[in-house]
Amino acid sequence: MPLAMSRPWKHPKTGIYQLRKVVPEELRKIVGKREEKVSLQTRDPAEAKVRHAKALAELEARWANLRAGPKPLTEREAHQLAIVSYDRWLEQYRDNPSQQTNWDIGVGHRLFCPPPTREEKGAARAQSVDLCSPEPELYTIARMEQACLEAADGYLSAHGFSDDWQNRRTMARAIGAAIQRASLVLAKLAKGETVPGFPFPNLSVSRGASVARSPGRAVTFQDLLDGWAAERRPVAKTVYEWSRVIRELEKYLGHTDVHRLTAENLVDWKRALVAAGLRAKTIQGSKLSPVRAILQWGLQNKLVSSNAAEGVSLDVKAKQGERKRSFTDEEAKIILRAARSENDPVKRWVPWVGAYTGARLSEICQLRREDVLKVEDIWCMKLVPEAGSLKTSGSERVVPVHPALIESGFLNFVVGIKAGPLFAALSPDKFGKRGGNGTKMIGRFVRQLGLKDPRLSPSHSWRHRIKTLGRKHGLAQDILNAITGHGSKSVADSYGEFPVEALYRELCKIPALQLQDSKITEADEN
Repeated sequence: MPLAMSRPWKHPKTGIYQLRKVVPEELRKIVGKREEKVSLQTRDPAEAKVRHAKALAELEARWANLRAGPKPLTEREAHQLAIVSYDRWLEQYRDNPSQQTNWDIGVGHRLFCPPPTREEKGAARAQSVDLCSPEPELYTIARMEQACLEAADGYLSAHGFSDDWQNRRTMARAIGAAIQRASLVLAKLAKGETVPGFPFPNLSVSRGASVARSPGRAVTFQDLLDGWAAERRPVAKTVYEWSRVIRELEKYLGHTDVHRLTAENLVDWKRALVAAGLRAKTIQGSKLSPVRAILQWGLQNKLVSSNAAEGVSLDVKAKQGERKRSFTDEEAKIILRAARSENDPVKRWVPWVGAYTGARLSEICQLRREDVLKVEDIWCMKLVPEAGSLKTSGSERVVPVHPALIESGFLNFVVGIKAGPLFAALSPDKFGKRGGNGTKMIGRFVRQLGLKDPRLSPSHSWRHRIKTLGRKHGLAQDILNAITGHGSKSVADSYGEFPVEALYRELCKIPALQLQDSKITEADEN
């Protein structure tokens, strides 16, 4: 059954759009209400879509942090969050940097410094310096500190951190440091100095000619991304990662104007990424593809006259020896034997579930107790977006529990958990996903077993293996795709449903691995 998607809601009296989203049941006591309502402060439906996408991403990120429970904010996390302040401050003044007068760089480094110690006061008195007398600078520092503290409240609330005194001060110090760095850059730009990452635009202007202006209204790369996101409604992580790509491109170009982008600019950027050592697959899939997608959206919506990224690509064909492969039977046995002796739930069960379902590691790591249940008297695992975001719409599915998993004690492990995530010890990232830390843990675990072949993926090779075994043992292709969550090959494949009984019947064609030692004893030979 298709799931209802969150969309801007128009207030029947005021006409102002809102974001309205039901609070997940497990968070209602913490949030204190059943539904979140956020005014989008616009009556324009197109603008409402853009603002709705931003507000929804912020809301889901905050819920993800609330699920993780109250936690102290580390300095590293605070500085990571404060990057937004740095970028916004630069963007606000970069065209006219001398207009930045709100932040005093002369005292910015003194924000949130500890008060003078007794020894420092004594030394000051000996030099006839009164540290207790008011200085004009102290009022400026107090004003700047208060602005950072007020800004910190928004960051903490948006990302689900507790707003205690320590977290608030840690976040405010990081914001102050970010704005100080940005203001120092602006001070150099105001003097005409060259700053890495902020080159002056190349303007080819002949004598007597006027500078050509971009056609139509000014359009930034962020405008295109916001519009694309409002229509496509991707997961918050995609918006976050694509925003980073856009900032990288803007930094390379030295401007944010989409109309000034040329195919030659993108070719040069591609060469720079290659020279920096990035893999072709990363450049093609994670850098060029997002830019091409948002430019195509802009073209379709009459915001740009052409897609400058069209035709700019790399050859990402796997070379000999680079193509990922399945685990062999012997490699699978090595991993499952080692996992069977582990006490850590992640190392113990994630490889086993992967071996007999072919599910993605992120899907396994976000499984909850309520996702393992009987359907038509058959034990199954439900992979649903309520547990965490899924790769595609076809990834939402039901997968029967293989008899080998039951015999190994997986259901006993599940029953021992009252509610919530099966692998709660895995801390989620800012988007609520446990797969990142799970991938690192399983990667180290498998490599330490001596499986060093770079063509093996410690987690994804199970997915290759289930496809290999499906072909070997004659599983129906459409059912195999339904088990692994791969898309339909044709419209006909999408008709009808996949009964659990049929899924279980086909999955059971894959035999359980015999993990006993295969050595033949002398008594057996006799």
